[in-house]
Amino acid sequence: MNILMVLTSHDQLGNTGRKTGFWLEEFAAPYYAFKDAGAQLVLASPAGGQPPLDPKSDEPDSQTALTQRFKADPAAQQALANTVKLDSVHAADFDGVFYPGGHGPLWDLAESPVSIALIESFERAGKPISFVCHAPGVLRHLKAANGQPLVKGRRVSGFTNSEEEGVGLTDVVPFLVEDEFKALGALYEKGPDWQSFVIEDGLLITGQNPGSSEAVAQALLKRLA
Repeated sequence: MNILMVLTSHDQLGNTGRKTGFWLEEFAAPYYAFKDAGAQLVLASPAGGQPPLDPKSDEPDSQTALTQRFKADPAAQQALANTVKLDSVHAADFDGVFYPGGHGPLWDLAESPVSIALIESFERAGKPISFVCHAPGVLRHLKAANGQPLVKGRRVSGFTNSEEEGVGLTDVVPFLVEDEFKALGALYEKGPDWQSFVIEDGLLITGQNPGSSEAVAQALLKRLA
């Protein structure tokens, strides 16, 4: 079982002068779900090398048992520090793909022709594609085989407008995941803010927020079993 994890390389939070990147829990929880299930993992990012960590996700109140496990795991840290360049990977080499969130993907992966083509390749090949929190936003420009938006008429979730408001970034992000999905004709669904909520529509798996990370990973593993 070969799984590709795709992380952001973007570290600037709009024009605020603050840093962003990937969200630690959204990497750590799936990473260990996949590892513990015996999967072979490849980590990739647009720039390769060490992806930027959202400093907020490294604060004490954002830690979980799995982020602590990561911090005590030199092999995992080395794997993360040496992501391969996204343009060097091919969907044919993997059984499924997972995108962790954090705000970074809204800037780079959502607009990346390489990422768009890669996900479309997975989708056309009938392989599961999974995204959590802000990462579902990377689907905004994807097309289905019929030329329509990939998410049109499909059930999806992702970071809610109210959760974005809760972190005070409504006017900073390039787009709001919830609004974008609705504009594309997706059947957007959400649970209570900050509670785990996952939607599976065929082989498309999306989770609402950081707390949904492990559940998205488990849903992907189930599809691959």
